[in-house]
Amino acid sequence: RGRAATRALADYTRARHYPELADAPDAHLALFDAILARQASLIARWQLVGFIHGVMNTDNMSLSGETIDYGPCAFMDAYDPATVFSSIDHGRRYAYGNQPAIAQWNLARLAEAMLPLLDIEHVGNVDRAVERAKASLDRFPGLFEQHWLDGMRAKLGLFTQEDRDQSLVTELLAGMQRRSADFTNTFRSLTSGRLVEDAAADPEVEAWHRRLVARRGRQPYSSSEVEALMRRHNPAVIPRNYHVEEALEAATSAGDFSVMERLLDVLATPYDHGRDVPAFSSAGSDRSYRTFCGT
Repeated sequence: RGRAATRALADYTRARHYPELADAPDAHLALFDAILARQASLIARWQLVGFIHGVMNTDNMSLSGETIDYGPCAFMDAYDPATVFSSIDHGRRYAYGNQPAIAQWNLARLAEAMLPLLDIEHVGNVDRAVERAKASLDRFPGLFEQHWLDGMRAKLGLFTQEDRDQSLVTELLAGMQRRSADFTNTFRSLTSGRLVEDAAADPEVEAWHRRLVARRGRQPYSSSEVEALMRRHNPAVIPRNYHVEEALEAATSAGDFSVMERLLDVLATPYDHGRDVPAFSSAGSDRSYRTFCGT
């Protein structure tokens, strides 16, 4: 009965969310691979805008490749892979830098539930099913890394691929962490053609920026095309934590929803670099900020 129920749920999920797999020869393994691929893309996309999922446990990852319960989440200000906001995450399990590995762990739990379906040739051969599930799970880090690196290339205005792109990104992030540079505003500065935020006099940053300019020069795209690509991938504004708190405080304490309405108006077009809203782009300064499940 348990295997039949698992099969029914898998068949329903495939028909509803992955209709392209209707004729897949190994339908259940294909479904697991498709779910895994969507999660790799999803998590890379939220990491690329500095978002941190508050409680990224298994029930907050869905088979459709979406997540519908962010828990006590927030966007990162100063770049630091150890950043965590959840008031209940004392061990930093869901810190920004841990989230790809957590996703793979969660997917392993899904694979365990699907084991009865993963070896159609030898029903009941658990070792064979585990072997096939592990082979799929082992592909997750590479898939995530490719989505993330492609996204980082776009954030830096790179249309093409070169072998040293990974080190170019790694050096940028290391410098950002060393200087506690704001994640969003750093990429916003680069989008507008300025040196990395708060680092115009830093020789290492200047050297890095020269390498970026040289790298862009090796691709057949104009400066306007480069800027347009970066504008599409680097938000100009994010829901800063202190703005969210201001909106909540005004609404709950004074019944004033205008602060929230203004914030929502600005966030309706987060990639609009032409809109002058300096009050919404200033970095926050409270490193001890915490969010709660009821927020």
